[in-house]
Amino acid sequence: MSNQIELRHLRYFLAVAEELHFRKAAEKLFISQPGLSRQIKQLEEQLGVSLLSRTNRKVELTAAGKHLALDAKTWIETIQQGLEKTKLIHQGAEGTLKLGYVGSAMQGVIPSLLEKFKSKHSTVKFSLAEMDNSMQVEALLEGTIDVGFVRLSDVPKSLEMKTVLTEPFCLVLPKEHTLTKSKLKHMEQLKEESFILFEKDYSPTYYSEVMSLFLDSGYSPQVSHTSVNALTIYKMVESGFGLAVVPKSLKNTFSLAIKFIDLTDFPQRTNLNVIWKKSNSNPVLGYVFDEL
Repeated sequence: MSNQIELRHLRYFLAVAEELHFRKAAEKLFISQPGLSRQIKQLEEQLGVSLLSRTNRKVELTAAGKHLALDAKTWIETIQQGLEKTKLIHQGAEGTLKLGYVGSAMQGVIPSLLEKFKSKHSTVKFSLAEMDNSMQVEALLEGTIDVGFVRLSDVPKSLEMKTVLTEPFCLVLPKEHTLTKSKLKHMEQLKEESFILFEKDYSPTYYSEVMSLFLDSGYSPQVSHTSVNALTIYKMVESGFGLAVVPKSLKNTFSLAIKFIDLTDFPQRTNLNVIWKKSNSNPVLGYVFDEL
């Protein structure tokens, strides 16, 4: 038996630490359960500590196991990033950057960022994925993306956050609606209207700011429908199901029979923030902040 800890030992241990079940971890790793048990036993013998407390009913991490699980995950992420970068350098690329984003970020911030990147770092490879706010936080913590563009006011302590855009809201109405910007003096004029909003869970910060637009006028709006997709909301507005309030960066008719009224005279603003993991060692990450 080798007296050296190998990367596979840590990968196998992490799988058990995440599942707290040997059979499930073995299935996840595509190895046999006895084989997995032997690997974990080897790791414990080489470290000289007990990492798992086993009973007939459950598996639990010891104090040492909990500590190793946290560190091992970071080590493996760093090694994987290093291996990926090595392959990319061999292929003539500077590196890779994986971005997550909410839909409104694609209306201005990200295209501008990518354009600047292309001119200065043409060999950086990008991977883009539209995700809601909570999915981006989870992906960052798991190391599956490098950067997220979110509408959140708070993130876990292991993440950093920087505001890249502060913007007002705008009202979305059917094109034939009689209300115009010059006629809109206060939100109380919309008291009898129904509203279609982004779901609260999609962006609690956005939802809270939108609610304050109405609460400042002394009432809560009638929310008839919610969605996570701007185009769906716009189609519902066009069909007469209600009005909507969206960030100004989403001001796009998509050739629908709708119109927008900027709410710049109202104090409410929404922030688009970039977030990233403090421990992320991807060297390409630094290029992002040079351009924002």
